[in-house]
Amino acid sequence: MAHTVDARGLACPQPVILAKKALADHDEVVVLVNDAIARENVRKLATSLGCAVSEQEQGLDTLLTITRQVACPMAGEIIAEGGPVVAVLGSDTMGSGDDTLGSVLMKSFIHTLQDTSPRPDVLILFNTGVRLAVAGSEVLDDLQALAGQGTRILVCGTCLGFFDLKDRLAVGSVSNMYDIAQTMLQAGRIVRV
Repeated sequence: MAHTVDARGLACPQPVILAKKALADHDEVVVLVNDAIARENVRKLATSLGCAVSEQEQGLDTLLTITRQVACPMAGEIIAEGGPVVAVLGSDTMGSGDDTLGSVLMKSFIHTLQDTSPRPDVLILFNTGVRLAVAGSEVLDDLQALAGQGTRILVCGTCLGFFDLKDRLAVGSVSNMYDIAQTMLQAGRIVRV
């Protein structure tokens, strides 16, 4: 019997995260969505994992049935080779253009990191990215959760000083350019956001 995930009304990336978690424990998962973007994102997840996916419309809802194939990997099997995965955040927004949208995207990105595989081994925060790690940040709980799961968070001390935020650092450790450069040069993979 298929496991059912009700993702109706949930904002991106929650439908994908819930579907991926369910696939880790079940060979067949039915995901209910009521949004075209969620439908496409869940479909892309299933396809990227090599799973079979079918759709059925039920009124305003879509039921996506995802079936694990022989070649469909378990969620979380991707492993970085050659060194740590390092994510570099040089801003408190994601992308360029509208800062309000960029803030929403960054919040979603950081929240999603808890459920990705591989999870970053190190997060480097510099320039306005240091604002993400201070008291009052909207992503502080997510960064603390990542740190609790083993992600090391390096926060640029020069940047904290420039923005007068040294006393407000709430997660991670104050770092310097030597440690940041050394970490980046030893990385197996660098993801710049």
